[in-house]
Amino acid sequence: MEHTDVIIIGAGPAGLFAGFYVGMRGLSFRFVDPLPEPGGQLTALYPEKYIYDVAGFPKVYAKDLVKGLVEQVAPFSPIYNLGERAETLEREGNVFKVTTSLGQTYTAKAVIIAAGVGAFEPRRLGAPGEKELEGKGVYYAVKTKAEFQGKRVLIVGGGDSAVDWALNLLETAKEITLIHRRPQFRAHEASVKELFQAAEEGRLTVLTPYEVRRIEGGAWVKKAVIFHNQTQEEKELEVDAVLILAGYLTKLGPLANWGLALEKNKIKVDTTMATSIPGVYACGDIVTYPGKLPLIVLGFGEAAIAANHAAAYANPALKVNPGHSSEKAEEKSPA
Repeated sequence: MEHTDVIIIGAGPAGLFAGFYVGMRGLSFRFVDPLPEPGGQLTALYPEKYIYDVAGFPKVYAKDLVKGLVEQVAPFSPIYNLGERAETLEREGNVFKVTTSLGQTYTAKAVIIAAGVGAFEPRRLGAPGEKELEGKGVYYAVKTKAEFQGKRVLIVGGGDSAVDWALNLLETAKEITLIHRRPQFRAHEASVKELFQAAEEGRLTVLTPYEVRRIEGGAWVKKAVIFHNQTQEEKELEVDAVLILAGYLTKLGPLANWGLALEKNKIKVDTTMATSIPGVYACGDIVTYPGKLPLIVLGFGEAAIAANHAAAYANPALKVNPGHSSEKAEEKSPA
């Protein structure tokens, strides 16, 4: 068994910032995350996507935000157990014991769950040819914009990811067509306005209410057949890539069996980010409470609350309120 003061389950943005605050309180901590590198969805799904709603950054690449978070927590010597999924959580006396998918066991006085949306996988359309051409021109995320350089791209979806990538790929792709099954978009109003402005300027094409009938190709995608879901009229599009951004199916995975109070696959927390298990706190997209919004910036605030209460739980000599970081950083940082 390896012991730290706190275990943080999840090394996404909320988890990383929670680690920073735990470190600021002078406690040891480790991250346990099934992904091979820190950053959560920001790293796994859209590292080259701009994020516009982080305070102090007019816009910032997801990968650069992660880089900054990793650098911010580095002076506190975090332990990273990556490529390991937390499987079980048990309490033995005054410590928690977490066992992972690699058979490792870690103990701590307090636990912070910052597991994002839990286990996630892309929502597939179920259209003929989609499965067969996955990895051959059918994508569910953008890892690098270079993948779409000079290509004719069909984007499917009506949320923030679909609209944002339609705009972000304007200078990369040769041709962009975005289709959505409804006339109304779920994306941010300013982004939708920018999208239709670009369409009016002839920089891309927006078609609603259209869906994918089938995707055709051999070694690579060659064509997509789309249809108007009211008139059933079909259109054939010559494409080099189909980017399906219809959302993700999420599930808690092993967390569902830990005895936590849940609501719609989310962990219920109070105003201190405490779960129903004393000593276990949670923050970020995994949690729910009245008025909750799934924003990174709110996850940072929740992380600070969770971390400070977890630190005080792990070491009762600490006060929950850490004071101003400008007064503590040089004192606490081992650097």
